[in-house]
Amino acid sequence: MSYFLQSIVDGASLGSIYALIALAIGFVFGILRLINFTQSDYITYCAYALIIPSTAAMPALFIGAWPAALMVISVLLIGVVLALLTERFAFRAIRDAEPEILLISSFATSYLLQHILMAVYSTRPKSVSIGNWLGEPVAFAGLRVPLIQLVTLGVTGAALIALVAMLRYTEFGIKIRAAAENYRMARLLGVRANAVIAGCFAISGLIGGAVSLLLVAQTGSLDILMGVSPVIIAFFATVIGGMGSLMGAVLGGFLVGMVSQLLQAYLPGEAREFRDAFLFAFTILVLIARPNGLIASSAIGQRT
Repeated sequence: MSYFLQSIVDGASLGSIYALIALAIGFVFGILRLINFTQSDYITYCAYALIIPSTAAMPALFIGAWPAALMVISVLLIGVVLALLTERFAFRAIRDAEPEILLISSFATSYLLQHILMAVYSTRPKSVSIGNWLGEPVAFAGLRVPLIQLVTLGVTGAALIALVAMLRYTEFGIKIRAAAENYRMARLLGVRANAVIAGCFAISGLIGGAVSLLLVAQTGSLDILMGVSPVIIAFFATVIGGMGSLMGAVLGGFLVGMVSQLLQAYLPGEAREFRDAFLFAFTILVLIARPNGLIASSAIGQRT
C-alpha cells in the first residue's frame, strides 16, 4: 500500500510539471489557436541562463551562486523576454494566417533557437546545482517525499489560483477571455490585440521559467533538448484535457503524470523502456472515448 501511495505522490509531482506546461500552451492556444512548440525553448533557455559560458579569461559563473530571490527573478524575467521576442518577431506578422502556417513558424522558430543555443554551449549535457536542500526527504504517513516534489505541487497550485483569479477579476483577464471567445469581436469592441496576445506570451514565458527551475532542481542537469519531451507530453495532456480549457489542461497534466508514474512502477522490467508507447496508447483510448477532451471548451474551433 505504501508503495502505491508513494507512486501516487510521485505521479502528482510529475503531473504538476505537465500541468504547468499545459497551462502555458493553453493560454496561447486560447487566442491564436497556435500550438506553441517554442515553449520547450523557453524552458531550455531559462535553464541555461543558470550558467554563463566560460572563456579563457573567466571561468563559468553560476547564477545559482546569486541570492535565491535574485536568481529566481532573473530566470523568470528571461523567460518573459524570450516569449515576448518570439511573439513580436515570429508570430505577430502572421497571426491572421491559417493555423498550419502558425504551426510551421512555431517549429521553425524552435529549430532556430535550439541551434543558437548549440552554437553558444555545444551539445554536451552540463550539470548545475541549485537548491540542494530541496532534495531532502520529508517523512509523513509512512512516506518519504523529496521537498522538491512538495514545492512543485505548491507552485502549480499557486499558479493555477493566480491565473484563475486574474482571468475572473482583472480587466486584463476579462480581455483575454473575450479574445478567446471571439477574437474579431473583441477587437471591434476596443480590445488591444497586441497587448493581450503579448500578455499571454509573457505568461507562457513566466511559466517556462518556473518549470525550468523546477526541472533543474530535480535533475541537476542541462541539455539542449531538455524542454522538448515535457512539452510534447504536456501537449498530449492538453489534448486529453480539452484544447482551449485551462482546467482541462491541468486535469490532463495530472492524469498523464499519474499514468506515466504508475506505468513506471508496475510495468515488468523488460517493458518499462516502452512506457511512453503505453502512455500514448492511453491517450488514443481517451480520445476515442472523448474526442473533444475531458473538458470540452465552447470556444474551441477556428478563431473568428
